[in-house]
Amino acid sequence: MQSILVTGGAGYIGSHTCLELIKSGRKPIIFDNFSNASSRAIERMEELAGTEIEVVNGDVRNYEQVSKAIEDYNCEAVIHFAGLKAVGESEVRAMDYHDVNVIGTHVVLRAMKQAGIDKIVFSSSATVYGVPKFLPYTEDHPRNATSTYGQTKLSVEYMLEDVRRSGEIKNVAILRYFNPIGAHSSGRIGEAPNGIPNNLAPYVVQVACGKRDAVNIWGDDYDTPDGTGVRDYIHVVDLAQAHLAALDHLDAGKGAFTVNLGTGNGSSVKEVIAGFEKACGKSIPVSVGPRRAGDIACFYADPSSAEKLLGWTAKLNMDDMCRDQWRWQENNPNGYED
Repeated sequence: MQSILVTGGAGYIGSHTCLELIKSGRKPIIFDNFSNASSRAIERMEELAGTEIEVVNGDVRNYEQVSKAIEDYNCEAVIHFAGLKAVGESEVRAMDYHDVNVIGTHVVLRAMKQAGIDKIVFSSSATVYGVPKFLPYTEDHPRNATSTYGQTKLSVEYMLEDVRRSGEIKNVAILRYFNPIGAHSSGRIGEAPNGIPNNLAPYVVQVACGKRDAVNIWGDDYDTPDGTGVRDYIHVVDLAQAHLAALDHLDAGKGAFTVNLGTGNGSSVKEVIAGFEKACGKSIPVSVGPRRAGDIACFYADPSSAEKLLGWTAKLNMDDMCRDQWRWQENNPNGYED
């Protein structure tokens, strides 16, 4: 059974990916410091998978901890999720973001090189593109990240491209996510942000269950069909399955690649809210405010490269995303603290 080190494997996307790894006959080794995850997520994952999951409590910036985990479990590849991920927060914690996201990745790569591991799937982001010069974004769109968070993802992409060219680690998959939402269909695992959610979907469902007063719509005068910002949302299970397809591609010796992961369809803020209203069967209060500095009107992927290279396409639609995320929220109004 192929052992895969999954950094940040207890988190939102990591937990769903670990379940898919188990379904595929692989063995995830979760490496997480639980700074933005709950140990209860592991219990839920084991319940769903019907098996115990190996967990290492460690920090990606700690070379000895990463190396020991790789050696102890004889890992053959790494899926690297671990990192800080809030765009707004990154503007006031720039040093922390570079420390965890960039230096942490460098430590992981050093440990991989030392152990002779030659396969890594990296959790990147469409934020590396910045303001669109054309839409939809293709993988050859110029990269011009406008936030500290985006800059850290871009720095890691450059690092991975360098180590691939140098031949130190050849099999590199860079996956540029668009906007992950949704949850496992069981309602047992999902997104459980600390404090006030930074992203739209978890905020909307917290309003729907009465934890918050109203959804803030920041600007309704964009040049979009209904005036609100348009984004490409992707179900977290589709996203998790893309990581399996990426690993299969590397295992087959087909070489390094970079792909967008999205549906290719944009949904507006109002459309997302309407989707959650349908899912929960009630109206969701909103409050319209002025545009936020730096926000972009439209932001969506051309995911055709992922289909061509990996045979992967997103299968779940906005109704599925809203239904599954609402089921998770309704069953777990306080996340894993219930």
